[in-house]
Amino acid sequence: MNTAQLETITNEAMTLSEKERAKLAHDLLASLDGMAEISVSEAWDAEICRRINEIESGKIKSLDVSEVLERARARLRN
Repeated sequence: MNTAQLETITNEAMTLSEKERAKLAHDLLASLDGMAEISVSEAWDAEICRRINEIESGKIKSLDVSEVLERARARLRN
């Protein structure tokens, strides 16, 4: 495959939806990692999607980094 063909494929892939691009990226990476890593990768993909959906739906609230650090320091002191 030459550079022009690869660029064409890349440009076409960029027109896909975010979900479709994520699936394509996952499949491409899995093809490099081998079959043993697929289940771990799929589990992380599912977890990431679950967390994004919870944030976007308002089910959970993200925290400011300063608040996270403050909570962590408080736990370490106790």
